[in-house]
Amino acid sequence: MHKLTHDEIAKNRKNLEEFPTAERNPIYALADNIRSLYNVGSIFRSSDGALLNRLYLTGYTPYPPRREIDKTALGSTQTVPWKYFKNPLDAIDEMKEQKIKICLLELTSHSKPYYDLALQDFPMCLVIGNEITGVSKEVVASADMAIEIPMYGHKQSLNVAVAYGIVLYDCVRILQQGKRV
Repeated sequence: MHKLTHDEIAKNRKNLEEFPTAERNPIYALADNIRSLYNVGSIFRSSDGALLNRLYLTGYTPYPPRREIDKTALGSTQTVPWKYFKNPLDAIDEMKEQKIKICLLELTSHSKPYYDLALQDFPMCLVIGNEITGVSKEVVASADMAIEIPMYGHKQSLNVAVAYGIVLYDCVRILQQGKRV
């Protein structure tokens, strides 16, 4: 075993010209009133790594071009398809027309652990909410399902970008396992 060099890593990467036609995972994401530009940048970066289909930025969520987003996104604002909607319900309506299930990452009366997601839950939009107040009530009312990350310590939640990364990559795992079956 050896640590890979930048050249060895680059051999397995898509080049920028490949992204517009790349086959993407049937995973979408909606950011509902995220405050932090750095969280938005981190969300872009995770979305790039997971080959997200589209990222919807809504409400007062900041959107590119912004220096603070670019600082943590490291160029992924150029490789992740994204769209801005002032009203998140307009984005949800667009996805529901395409038969995309709306899945909250939120503590609700009906949320289940994220690791209970299954192949039949896709295509799916993962909705993440404000760092303090979570997903808005209007968006909660329009969702098809809700998942949560079980917390075993004193705190009841993780940073939104961290939680998004955990669940997003588990979604990719489910899809990859489905391809092998």
